[in-house]
Amino acid sequence: MTKTPDTAYFRVRPVGVVNSTLKRRKECPRQGREGAPDAWLEIYPEYAEALEGIGPGSEILVLTWLHLATRDVLKVHPRGNPDNPLRGVFATRSPSRPNPVGLHRVRVLAVEEVTRIRVGPLEVLDGTPVIDIKPAFHRANRKDDDEPAISSPQARSMESRST
Repeated sequence: MTKTPDTAYFRVRPVGVVNSTLKRRKECPRQGREGAPDAWLEIYPEYAEALEGIGPGSEILVLTWLHLATRDVLKVHPRGNPDNPLRGVFATRSPSRPNPVGLHRVRVLAVEEVTRIRVGPLEVLDGTPVIDIKPAFHRANRKDDDEPAISSPQARSMESRST
């Protein structure tokens, strides 16, 4: 039997915040590909070094804390459509869930002042906390050791260092 952690809560610290033109929940598309705007990730200065290797053209996964989500919902009608049968939130992309972690695959469009990253498309509200950033992986390029989806200049830089 798996042992449950002694504590019921885990501490998650934001590493930054989203700066977006989306100001109200009703403005947010359900998915980024459904018309979401570009946005800025404002990363806190103490995490600047963690951004090394991220540049324009990179694809990244941005994990957010959907701070306005309802946390006691266990079933929803997918896409908010009452014609869809109820499903458990773990089988949906609903922001309402016990731990409202958002997962967003975006492309890095620009990097300014080391800690400002323009990404798109991103379907979250202005002021949404960023809790982590990870490299995305291209399915077509996957190898046994997983190859990150990095930009061409980064790939050339890595090749020149390895030769």
